Amino acid sequence: MSAPAPTPAYKIGIVKQVLSGDTIVIRKQPQGGPPPEKVIALSGITAPKLARQRTANNDVETKDEPFAWEAREFLRKKLVGKEVIFTAEKPPNSATREYGSVWAGKDPTKDENVTEALLAEGLVKVRDGGRNIPQLKRLVEIEDVAKSQGKGIWGSDLQEHVRDIKTTIDNPKQFVNKHNGQPIKAIIEYVRDGSTVRVCLLPDFYQITLMLSGIRCPIIKQDGESEAYADEARYFVESRLLQKDIEVILESVNNANFVGTIIHPQGNIAEALLRQGFAKCVDWSLAVMKSGASQLRAAERAAKDAKLRIWTNYISNAPIIAAKDKEFTATVLEVVNGDALVVKLSNNAHKKIFLASIRPPREKNNADDEGKQSPRPKGFKPLYDIPWMFEAREFLRKKLVGKKVNVTVDYIQPAKDNFLEKTCCTVISGGTNIAEALIAKGYGTVVKYRNDNDQRSSHYDKLLEAEQKAQKAGIGVHAKKDIPAHRIQDTSVDSAMAKKFFPFLKRAQKTEATVEFVASGSRMRLYIPKESVLVTFLLAGINCPRGARPAIGGGGMQDAEPFGEEALQFTKDKCLQHDVVVTIEEMDKAGKFIGWLWVDNENLSVSLVEHGLASVHHTAETSEYARPIKTAEENAIKKRIGIWKDYVEVEKEIEKERNAPVQDRQLKYEKVIITEVTSDGNFYAQSVDLGTKLETLMEKIHQEFKTNAPLPGSYVPRRGNICAARFTIDDQWYRAKVEKVTDDKMVHILYIDYGNREVVSSSRLASLPAGTETDPPYASEYILCCVKFPSDPDDRLEAVAAFSADTLNKKLLLNVETRGSPPGVTLVDPNTNLDLGKNLIKEGLVLMESLRDSRLSGLVAEYRAAQEHARSSRLNLWRHGDITDDDAVEFGARR
Repeated sequence: MSAPAPTPAYKIGIVKQVLSGDTIVIRKQPQGGPPPEKVIALSGITAPKLARQRTANNDVETKDEPFAWEAREFLRKKLVGKEVIFTAEKPPNSATREYGSVWAGKDPTKDENVTEALLAEGLVKVRDGGRNIPQLKRLVEIEDVAKSQGKGIWGSDLQEHVRDIKTTIDNPKQFVNKHNGQPIKAIIEYVRDGSTVRVCLLPDFYQITLMLSGIRCPIIKQDGESEAYADEARYFVESRLLQKDIEVILESVNNANFVGTIIHPQGNIAEALLRQGFAKCVDWSLAVMKSGASQLRAAERAAKDAKLRIWTNYISNAPIIAAKDKEFTATVLEVVNGDALVVKLSNNAHKKIFLASIRPPREKNNADDEGKQSPRPKGFKPLYDIPWMFEAREFLRKKLVGKKVNVTVDYIQPAKDNFLEKTCCTVISGGTNIAEALIAKGYGTVVKYRNDNDQRSSHYDKLLEAEQKAQKAGIGVHAKKDIPAHRIQDTSVDSAMAKKFFPFLKRAQKTEATVEFVASGSRMRLYIPKESVLVTFLLAGINCPRGARPAIGGGGMQDAEPFGEEALQFTKDKCLQHDVVVTIEEMDKAGKFIGWLWVDNENLSVSLVEHGLASVHHTAETSEYARPIKTAEENAIKKRIGIWKDYVEVEKEIEKERNAPVQDRQLKYEKVIITEVTSDGNFYAQSVDLGTKLETLMEKIHQEFKTNAPLPGSYVPRRGNICAARFTIDDQWYRAKVEKVTDDKMVHILYIDYGNREVVSSSRLASLPAGTETDPPYASEYILCCVKFPSDPDDRLEAVAAFSADTLNKKLLLNVETRGSPPGVTLVDPNTNLDLGKNLIKEGLVLMESLRDSRLSGLVAEYRAAQEHARSSRLNLWRHGDITDDDAVEFGARR
């Protein structure tokens, strides 16, 4: 009688993985850390062999045997991740593998024996020589039944159950695009590390390596020490996903690996890894995700805050911003460039903000062979000459300028090197993230940060996603061809070019333009798209006070005239970077265009006058806008606003000065308009009181020549004659005096009613209409009393420019001080009660000329004190010391 068979030792474990139809990896109950594993081969059976790939250690490549995949899948679906009971015994000749039986449950007497289940389905067979072993009798019986039924490997269609495995994909990017973000059924076959897995895509059996989108886990190194928490991260994924049914969304390709998201009913494994501190977010792959990037960021933030695992020593560098400063509503006033805005807050304060994590289009690197940056060409204008900069500015300008936006401060970039502190924000307009829209158009790029840098946009992943799309589409800064080039002509620095454009712009009547820059309330720079030209534009019909400005020739800033800054800000708020319509009527000698401007159908000249920020210029009286602009001034005076705030008091002071008893010097002020300043500082002025007569005369002349055009060349000019001359700029007829006739029939003339001179062909001259030649000249020539302009050409040019800026086309008070040819006079600005000659001396731009006239001793004393101030302050002419010394002739003065 033989001894009874020993009772097998049952063990409990969880199936980690099925290696083949007869081999299983079981994890035993853990004792802390990743649990120990056993490789169990099912006793007494042999399963069809799965395919083997060629590797460094295996030169032979094989295909699946029939039903090898079905056998593996039968066990995988039945066992993986489930608790089982098993027996295991290691034969003497096996290093790691043990042999035994497995039951799909905890009770071997009731639960299914996996070996018998496989035999019953015809997926395995009793091992060779096993049919004669008594212990395998039951297995043989089960096999015989499966054979009789033609199941599995005992059937006739064996070759139809061999997988066509695809281990390479010729065009990975095309493969990703083909699936277009649609979920693909798959099985995870191997976990290389927490964020990299080997996947079998079904039903076509593509074998791919998949990197999880948006994250990176610590790396496991085959040679050397792995990164901290690498093994724990891999176990975290293995225990949840290895050989589980999942779905994969392919989103991109990185080298030979695919990048994508794993979909599992129990949640997003990438989010779980982040929340447990086993991974960190990766910007570039977050950008390719179809959805869920914000959840990954939130999970990472939670792990950082809790200092879990890889974040144990984490210290945030995110800025601390007070709640009241974090979010606000503002109105956009200006787009500085492709990433900066000037906004007006609710308290009317102005603030410059930057779009967070955005970099505007950059200038192409023009480094030479030695790495030195090539100098920019003359006249280089970044806005127009850097590709896509203008398009970026225009995109923001059209979307934002004048609009209310919601601003969220993301971080404050501290001052560094020569760069000031930057407030970096997310700007939302009409529900649209402006930075994201800008990047999607290809009008900028996203700043790339280190993973530990939290100073970034709160919508950073959306920005990266938008950039990826723009790169894929090859648009904007990512384009390889059709790069925009803007050939802009700038008349603001070239009066000759301005003269060429003037006839076209004047003839166009109403022209669309964009206000690029506002220099003062009435002076701005316009960009006219139709002509691709930049022009300096002056508002017609008004005198507008000037704001603070750099002094001519250096020496600091000149103070603003009363309400000059308010006028400047008013014009900026109204029209800076707005699309406007202009009518150009005139052009001055410096090439500045003069005309009318409308913004949103509002005449800006009228608006400035209406708000007390400008007064009516006499030229407005002959324009079609005379009535509205005069009405606006009358209303402003009645309200005593702006420059009219002290209107009554100013008038009283002038009247008092006129009526004051005069001992020596007689004060009899006449209202005049300065029409011309010559190169040596002499000037011409018209009497305001005679303005109506002059306009009547000009109308008569123009009407006569319009009705009876003269025959060109019929008039023979003689020196000293008074005739009609056709002004080159506007082609209108004016009264002129012939000063010189040259041999080539060119005539030097003086326009006697305005004071300007011109050299014209004799064909542009004609006899005056009858009745227009008898009126005396309406412009008289004067010099400033007690004032001597510098003899040095540069200094004199600077002084004349300052004098012109203070006087030209302005309504002033003139008092004749000395009789002569021309008379010496003083000029007073009625708005400021300022003596303009004394002011030039005080600024050190001209010298005082002492007169031996006791009647003017008081005036001379004032001027001498002004000159002493300029001398002691070393202003302009005096900047190198006392220019009245013998050796200082080169500074423009003589003793």
